[in-house]
Amino acid sequence: MIPKTILRLAMIAACAAAAYPAQGAESYPTRPIRFVVPYPPGGTTDIVARGIATKLSERVGQQVVVDNRGGASTIIGAELVARAVPDGYTLLLTTATTMSINPQVVKKLPYDAVKDFAPITPAVYFPYVIAAHPSVPASTMKELIDLAKAKPEALKYSTPGTGSTNHLAGALLESMAGIKLTHVPYKGSGPALTGMLSGEVQLIITGIATVLPHAKSGKAKIIAVCGEKRLASWPDIPAVGEAGLPGYEGGTWFGVVTTAGVSRGIIDKLNREIVAALASPDLKDRFTAIGFEVFTSSPDKFTRFIREDMARTAKVIKSAGIQVDGT
Repeated sequence: MIPKTILRLAMIAACAAAAYPAQGAESYPTRPIRFVVPYPPGGTTDIVARGIATKLSERVGQQVVVDNRGGASTIIGAELVARAVPDGYTLLLTTATTMSINPQVVKKLPYDAVKDFAPITPAVYFPYVIAAHPSVPASTMKELIDLAKAKPEALKYSTPGTGSTNHLAGALLESMAGIKLTHVPYKGSGPALTGMLSGEVQLIITGIATVLPHAKSGKAKIIAVCGEKRLASWPDIPAVGEAGLPGYEGGTWFGVVTTAGVSRGIIDKLNREIVAALASPDLKDRFTAIGFEVFTSSPDKFTRFIREDMARTAKVIKSAGIQVDGT
């Protein structure tokens, strides 16, 4: 006979299991959702996360709380989500840095980009542009490439840091165009922009919204979009691909993942709701206005996208010999 104490404990455990996280997708969510952003408040990732959080909250009827956990090249926030309870109540606004770059350049990464996360959907793509100080004697991509070939390593370009997606865009450009530039890493996008505007460096690879006001005032000139084709939102700006570099792409992407082990039903529900949130005209227009391109997919397609991006990134990093100190 089973002792009554053990029976009581078993009943308590069963009730607890029924009440928490073995929750079905039909009733999910029943409490606030935590949305971790692995960057400080105020940046582009924060803007995207808060836009998604507001719309998602409206759709699911629960508060979606943005939790900024910046630092260590997104590692702090990513590890927090990787170690969270797999119940669907902790999400991560992940980036190419988190999933594709860190696994290549950080020696002791406290998370596994493939095993520790469950992809939900990509959210936006952030194409970069190449912009120049007005003193640079080149106004087209072809002229810039010719100038770089005539003066190897003479042209300096700024980025937010070594191993950033901006840096990879520059390294890929050098490889595909057969040129030599000098990379100057700064501590963030703001200082990188200041470096170009002051003439400390001649070029910058950055988001279009960052440099567009300065191009309009004549303090900078946008040479090209870092892509094979022109952007629909800025059709007057040429693409790098038009200069004889088909297949060139330079930019970064943001997406939403959760902790590995979350039930597929909850992941599918989150996918539906986040995709619908990103499709709302006001949010889509707001993102487009600051240089983002909204793109979404199924969880399975997003998983494949991440793995393909990791492979592409590894190839560029290896070819350029990029290393991050202190990792």
